[in-house]
Order: sequence, then C-alpha cells, then structure tokens
Amino acid sequence: MSKTLDILDCKGARVGEYVIPDTALEMEKGEQAVRDAVVAFLAEMRAGTASTKTRGEVSGGGAKPFRQKGTGRARAGSSRSPIWLGGGVIFGPKPRSYAKKVNKKIMALALRRAFTERVIDGDIVVVDKFDLPDHKTKSAKAILDALKVMERTVLLSMPEYDETAVCATGNLAGVVLRKAQSMNVYEMLRFHKVVFTKDGLDAFIKRLG
Repeated sequence: MSKTLDILDCKGARVGEYVIPDTALEMEKGEQAVRDAVVAFLAEMRAGTASTKTRGEVSGGGAKPFRQKGTGRARAGSSRSPIWLGGGVIFGPKPRSYAKKVNKKIMALALRRAFTERVIDGDIVVVDKFDLPDHKTKSAKAILDALKVMERTVLLSMPEYDETAVCATGNLAGVVLRKAQSMNVYEMLRFHKVVFTKDGLDAFIKRLG
C-alpha cells in the first residue's frame, strides 16, 4: 500500500520522488479514532471559564424580606433565592476543564489514518527544502505560489522552527507553520493543503512509527 509522492523544488519543478512506507499508512481502520482525536482537541481548546453565582455567592439577601405570615404572599427567607430577580442561578456553569482523555495508541492510529486520507486525496505536497533568501513575506509567498498551494489554507511542516521561515510566513493569511512533532489530527484535516519539507516528512513518518 506504499505511496509515492513527487518531491518539488522551490520553483515547483519535480526533482525526485518520496516513497511513504506501509507502516505510515492506514485505511482499514481508524475512522472512530479520528473522530475521537478531533473531539478531544476541540474540547481541550475550550476555555471553560464560564461562571455564575449560586444563591450563597450573590451579595445581599441576609435579612428575611418580609414576615412569614399574614402578607398573603408565599413565604421567603432570602431575596437572593434563584426564583427572585437578582438571585442566584440554579445549576449554572462553573469553571471546569473540558479535556477528554484519548489513549496514545488511539491518537497514533488517528494520525496515521488522517495522514493516509490526505495522501490519497492528493493534498500532501513535498518540497525538497524551504529555502528563503530573506525573512520577507513576499519570498515565502513566491515559493508557495510556485507550489500552487497559496489559493487555499496551507499547513507548512518542518523538522524544526526556522527563524527566517517563522518571520516570512507570519503575515501570510491562511498559512500556519508547524514542527513535524507538533502536527495533530485536527490540523492535518483542517487545512486544504499540507506542505512538508523532505526532512519534515522524514521526521513525521518516524513519529508515526
């Protein structure tokens, strides 16, 4: 099931081929794993800072608002009861973590499955080296234009962060730079094109085992 991808230079010309080993590909299983990984990623991104006050936390309400009997009204012990205007909130949100635990093996399976689907769909682009003459945005845009990926959102993966590449891609709308070790299932599926440097793809496949 091994796949072969073209290796391009910074001008978009083919300079070689990259053979993806079978160990990095998975199509027989993993759909549920991908879903679990994406749900867990998005859940962990939630701030979880929503907070409301209970009747015990709302200020005031210490005195009984009116006498127990003789008024014709329902008895009340506090003006901060949840059924009163200005009272506490019943079962309101409190700060919490939405993080979900996903087994490491499941995460690894999900990443292989997501990567395989992008390979089959032809959305993986391999560039020999992302050589930039300077840290200017137009230099990075020229390379991505040559690779024909700039018309849509792009995930660019390298083995390590390069200061020149970080500066050059920082102002490009829809372009995100990631280390191979930081790639996750959600971003693998979110972007229209995933551009790997050859060394970055080597590191990513090594991570897949």
